[in-house]
Amino acid sequence: MLTEKPGLIEAVRERFAHVDTCPFEGPRVFFENAGGALTLKSVVDTSAKFAAIPDNQGRDNPAAHALVALIDKAKEDMRVFFNAPEGQFFVGESGTELLFRLIRTAIVGTAPGRVLGSTLEHPATRSAAHHWAEVAGKPHVLVAHDNATGHVNSDAYLPEITPDTRVATILHTSPVTGMGVDVASIARAIRKVAPDCIIIVDGIQHAAHGRLDIASYDIDGYVVSPYKVFSRHGYGVAWVSDRLHAIRHEHLIDAPGNPWEFGTRDTGAYVTFSDVVDYFDWLGGEVSEATDRRARIVAAGEAIHAHEAHLVHAMLHGTGNLKGLAEMPGVTIIGGLDNPRREGLVSLTVAGMEAPDVVTALRARGIRTHTRKADHYSGNILTPLGLGSAVRVSMCHYNTEGEVAQFLQAMREITESRAA
Repeated sequence: MLTEKPGLIEAVRERFAHVDTCPFEGPRVFFENAGGALTLKSVVDTSAKFAAIPDNQGRDNPAAHALVALIDKAKEDMRVFFNAPEGQFFVGESGTELLFRLIRTAIVGTAPGRVLGSTLEHPATRSAAHHWAEVAGKPHVLVAHDNATGHVNSDAYLPEITPDTRVATILHTSPVTGMGVDVASIARAIRKVAPDCIIIVDGIQHAAHGRLDIASYDIDGYVVSPYKVFSRHGYGVAWVSDRLHAIRHEHLIDAPGNPWEFGTRDTGAYVTFSDVVDYFDWLGGEVSEATDRRARIVAAGEAIHAHEAHLVHAMLHGTGNLKGLAEMPGVTIIGGLDNPRREGLVSLTVAGMEAPDVVTALRARGIRTHTRKADHYSGNILTPLGLGSAVRVSMCHYNTEGEVAQFLQAMREITESRAA
């Protein structure tokens, strides 16, 4: 846990902008990290610096050469962070846009056969797979997730995996239930039956929690949205395997290197991801004695996981003299109470109250959360549960047990006023 080392949680929080104060509303606890994590101060500085540079890559001048070198460095930083010695990285408009591009390329560029996904997935993958499977005349099959646990595993995939499964999509962590998925296990199950299947993973919700290891997954595509992993809006990061890269994909005619990127990229986007990697590197050095950079990044991910698990336990079971959500009358936790797959996120309902009213009541008490509605984003999770909406409370490693206590006090007031 990050609180075990004196002063570390304070040092962590100091590195983030607006950690405890909204620039529009004033002091608040930020439990809306799944909607977009806090931004590193170094990312803010880097963004301003590179927004002011007028030069482009590919010119014969010192500025252009420096920009290319920074992009190359960022790609190497990505290799270490994601543990992806093979394949290549590139940036795009957003994580969703990149998932659409990778899925489109895979579906259109492979032989006739099936496209496989799950009902747990975010519409970024479900929508792309549905659309391009229809265009290509391929069946799109969805594996049903387990409503009780908010999760899907390889056993659920097995009955639907056939030798002609050409493309498969996997969600690494659900932004609604907060449950992580064993990507490597599902990929192994697919490879046993359809070894050449193109497997694409949505890692957007997972990345902020660390413990990324593409080399161990045996997949072909992985996408993140950097604004959900301490960087900023305006770009996404994708990795593709050599196998996916070899499939015909869109680029400018006669462009060298069979590229994936369109037009001149924002150097600042690349460099702000280097800032993210540097942060994990720093944190790993604070929680371990590791000297290797990858080892420090792994240590940071383990520390993040342990700290967030502690916060979730305190939220569910209480801290100090405050009761946890498990003891509050009328509160139901989506995915079950002690689900070991949960990654820093608790979705809940309060009997007799609409979720937006709970979110408003929490905001009035200085707690920022979010409503998930049974719409095109979350209906796949909430509708089977008979829910029109739910409250999402999402934490990250810079949050504290004291903030959890503030949330529990607020929830106590809300539930008691409802019962009165």
